[in-house]
This record gives sequence, C-alpha cells and structure tokens, in this order.
Amino acid sequence: MSKARKSQLFSPNDYVVYPAHGVGKIVSIEEQEVAGLELELFVISFEKDKMTLRVPTAKATQVGMRPLSDPTVVSKALDTLKGKARVKRAMWSRRAQEYEQKINSGDLISIAEVVRDLHRADDQREQSYSERQLYEAALERLTRELAAVKGLDEAGAANHVVEVLSKRVAA
Repeated sequence: MSKARKSQLFSPNDYVVYPAHGVGKIVSIEEQEVAGLELELFVISFEKDKMTLRVPTAKATQVGMRPLSDPTVVSKALDTLKGKARVKRAMWSRRAQEYEQKINSGDLISIAEVVRDLHRADDQREQSYSERQLYEAALERLTRELAAVKGLDEAGAANHVVEVLSKRVAA
C-alpha cells in the first residue's frame, strides 16, 4: 500500500475509534525511526485520558482503528438501547469477560448491547462494583462516539443516552 493511499483513509484532525481506547483525534502523521526502521505513524490524542498513541499507518486497520460510525450505525446503536436487556444465565466471570470483549471490540452496536444489558433503573437491585465498572466503561465509549458523530458535548450525549434508556425502562 502506498503512503498516499494509507494517508487517505485517515488524515490529521480526523476523529477515529481505536478499539482499546475509544474515540481519539489524529493530531499528525510523523516519521520515526524504531529499531532501525523508518515508520510512518499516526499520532492520536485521547484528550480526556491525557494520552497520546502512535500507531503505524501500515497497521492501523489491522489493529481495528476505524473512522467514526456513520449516523445510521449510531441510530442502530440507540435502537439497541431501547431493547430488552439480554442477560445470559452464565457465571458472572464469563459474562464479564464477554462484556469486556464487546467494549474493546470498538463496535458501537456491541458497546450499546453492554450498556443495555448492564443498565439498572432506580427501582432495580444495586449493581456490583465490577458490573458498575463495565457499565461505566461502555457508557463512556458510547457517549464519546455519539458526541463526536452528532457534534454534541459529552454531557449532552450522555443525557441523550440516559433519556433513551429511561424510555426503555418506562415501557
């Protein structure tokens, strides 16, 4: 793949989703020598986490880096939130592992499934610490991407998600 082709897929100032970290912004594309090899790297900033990640341009798609979801995927994810929670009867450790995989897949609809399945209304039983951690991680990933796609601030996106979830519970 030529340099021009790789750089066309993602360019500086683009928002991208890196599966293990969520939504970040490509700050620049730089050349760097690593172990005697010249590498072209995307420099991705995750502002909220105060983190910078460098991803080789040749490996970007292999590691699952992708552009932000298009609005149809976002609306499917929001529709997923409206559905009934599907909690398997498996042991918690197994379910937690599956939820973790869905969150780290970077797939917006899978992340929405985790939020839907772990969401608790005020009148439902309390969540365990690990359930709450997974729920908050999934909710944060979902709201960050929703905010980036719809041009909202994170608080506005979070309110929108909570609104959708509360309508589901009322139904």
